[in-house]
Amino acid sequence: METFEDLFTKIGVNIRLFHDHYKSFKEAFTHRSAVNERTKIKAHNERLEFLGDAVLELVVTDYLYKNFQEKSEGELTSLRSALVKKEMLAHVARKLEIGALLKMSKGEERSGGREKDYLLANLMEAFIGALYLSGGYVVAEAFIIKFILSELDEILSTSAHIDAKSQFQELTQGDFGITPHYEVLSSEGKDHDKTFVLGAFLGDLQVGTGTGGSKKEGQVAAAGDAWDRRSEWESQLTRK
Repeated sequence: METFEDLFTKIGVNIRLFHDHYKSFKEAFTHRSAVNERTKIKAHNERLEFLGDAVLELVVTDYLYKNFQEKSEGELTSLRSALVKKEMLAHVARKLEIGALLKMSKGEERSGGREKDYLLANLMEAFIGALYLSGGYVVAEAFIIKFILSELDEILSTSAHIDAKSQFQELTQGDFGITPHYEVLSSEGKDHDKTFVLGAFLGDLQVGTGTGGSKKEGQVAAAGDAWDRRSEWESQLTRK
């Protein structure tokens, strides 16, 4: 992706929307680090990210409520979580190649910022916020349905909406009478840009490891790792 013209052609939105609302879209594609490094840049995308997050959740909630009437509140919540989580948004961002248009500092660029899940996810939310401000709910909704809700079939077919922590805890409590706990093994990065490595433990036995942009994300990743490796540690525990 080389230009905004390329992006708007790809998503099927008239490029005039970008030109008429240039300020909002340029802000959506500006990371905080670029503001810190360049004095001429005054605004970054965190406020638009806040707005886009709310728009995304509303559109997804409305769609799921109307199209999955047989599903319970809990099932709908799990599906929504799978659709709006950072990993999914980063996945869609990579498919659209929008990371190439993101302005960031040279240091962030060198550290691989264009490939960081949380950074791409934040960009997606900011972009949705800009679409909402410039084109209204209908434009933002059309984009979300076309590029994010289109992932639903894959989520349902692979059961990706099932929460890894809940699934892992049900197994360990049901079969072994043990509740998992999680510990931070390491962390790196600045306060606003940390990466955490979490370990999943059953008693003193470490059964999984996961990495995330927050402790919660690290816990989910560690639980998923433990679930995938259960054949390795189940023999070390005594069933109830």
